[in-house]
Amino acid sequence: MKMLIIEDDKLLAESIKDYLKDSFSVDLAKDGEEGLYEAEKDIYDLILLDIMMPEMNGYEVLEALRKQGISTPVIMITAKDGLEDKIKGLKLGADDYIVKPFFREELLARVEAVLRRSGRLLDIATIKYRDLTLERKTKRVFLREKEIFLQGKQYDLLEYLISNKDTILTKEQIFDRIWGFDSDTMVSVVEVYVSNLRKALKNYGYSLPIKTVRGLGYMFSVEEESDEEEKA
Repeated sequence: MKMLIIEDDKLLAESIKDYLKDSFSVDLAKDGEEGLYEAEKDIYDLILLDIMMPEMNGYEVLEALRKQGISTPVIMITAKDGLEDKIKGLKLGADDYIVKPFFREELLARVEAVLRRSGRLLDIATIKYRDLTLERKTKRVFLREKEIFLQGKQYDLLEYLISNKDTILTKEQIFDRIWGFDSDTMVSVVEVYVSNLRKALKNYGYSLPIKTVRGLGYMFSVEEESDEEEKA
C-alpha cells in the first residue's frame, strides 16, 4: 500500500517513514504545495497531513483535494489540540486527527482503522476475480488450481488493475503507483507491461479484460468481459 506524508518537520517525517516502511511504501512531501501536487495524482491509499506548514497549510491542501473529488483517506497530524481545530479538519473532509506528540503504536492503530473503514485495508490474504486467485504476500497467481508465473512488476500491475475494477487509470497513475516518482524508467513502460501481462495470461488460456481508453489509460472492465462471455 502507498502512503504520502506531508510534513515540514523532516526528522518527524523520516521517523514515521522508518516506522511504517515494513507495511507501506512511503513518499514524503516537505510542504503543502509539494504535498498537494503529489496527492493530486490520486495513487495513494492514505495521506498523513500536517496542518502548520509553509506555502500551503494542511487545511488548504485538504480543501483543495476534496474539491477535486479526491477521496483518499487523510489523517491530520498537528500540535494544535483545540476542539475548533479538530472540527474544522473533520468538516473539510479529514478522516481522523492525531495530536503531537503521539506514540507510534497509536499512529499505526489509527492508520489501520481508517484504512479498514475506507475498505482499502484488506484483511484477507488473497484477492479473487473469477478464476484468478492472487496471493498478496507471496505475489503468486493461480488460474483455477494452476499457477501462473508472472515476471517483474506484472503481478503489481495485475493486482492494481483488479483492485480498481471499472475505474479508468491513467498511464501516469499506474506508473507512479508501481514504479514510483523517482524511477529512471519512462512512462511508456506501462504500455509494454500491459501488453506483456495480456500475453502472459493468454498463454495460460485466460483473456484479461483490460480495456484501452484512448487518450487516457486503461480500465479493468468487468462489463467488457461479460460482453465477451455472452458473445461466446
